[in-house]
Amino acid sequence: MHTLDTLGAMTSHQSTQTMKPATAAKKLGVYLEATPAEFREGVVSRAELNELQANPPQWLRELRQNGPHPRPVVAAKLGVSIAGLARAGVTEPLTTEQIEALKQEGPEWLERERATQAEVRKEAARIKKKNTERQA
Repeated sequence: MHTLDTLGAMTSHQSTQTMKPATAAKKLGVYLEATPAEFREGVVSRAELNELQANPPQWLRELRQNGPHPRPVVAAKLGVSIAGLARAGVTEPLTTEQIEALKQEGPEWLERERATQAEVRKEAARIKKKNTERQA
């Protein structure tokens, strides 16, 4: 927001940007319901988010390491898409231990979804290369 000061010069006033806890949890890559109550019940400023990312407190380090993890993190750790998790009926957050157990078990759905994800990535790379060549 810009305003004119008493001399008519343009000045900038930086407002404090805040976000809902759900947004902050998403940016931090953690499952909101597993965060401390004071995090879930407040608002998070941009500066607070930056501080959490730069110097994560113990609760954040533990959540990132052990979970429970939100679906995007679970999908990434398993090498599948979020849609692939849904197709397999995995709708709840999983802990790191549960994710590792799934990797060890190697269920058929996981192998199928990993193959699908690999094909999607290969096709995206092909299209990107084609577009790059077209622009050159």
